[in-house]
Amino acid sequence: MVEIDLKRVDEIIEHYKGEEGVLIQLLLDIQSEFNWISKEAITQISERMQIPKSQIYRITSFYEAMSLEPVGRHIIQVCLGTACQVRGAPKILDRIEGDLKIKGGETTPDMRFSLKRVNCLGCCAMGPVIVVDGIYHGKITPAMVEGILETYE
Repeated sequence: MVEIDLKRVDEIIEHYKGEEGVLIQLLLDIQSEFNWISKEAITQISERMQIPKSQIYRITSFYEAMSLEPVGRHIIQVCLGTACQVRGAPKILDRIEGDLKIKGGETTPDMRFSLKRVNCLGCCAMGPVIVVDGIYHGKITPAMVEGILETYE
């Protein structure tokens, strides 16, 4: 399991100590720092900020931008909406899964990539589409996947 530096978590918490209504931003800062929010970090936030763990878990599980599991340095989203589906998105997904040896929802053992299947990215004319770290790659073919992934360390 990927460890989180609890001393650094304390520093982030200290930045918000005494302020009201900062929980979401605090969690986003921890997510940004570590790419996930661990149980230990939640316990620390709960104790230091006097916020029930249940409230923290409710927020972290609601927002897509937060993860309770370690994620890779690079997030790949594969659109499987109707327009992308009919233009070959399943083949793109198969290629990525094969190249990285993971399935949708998983992370590579080296923590380089996490793969997500999404229902629609809202850019149907560009389909099939994948998004890596917020960068859209449209009208891709399975043959283009390797070249795209190679650009991410």
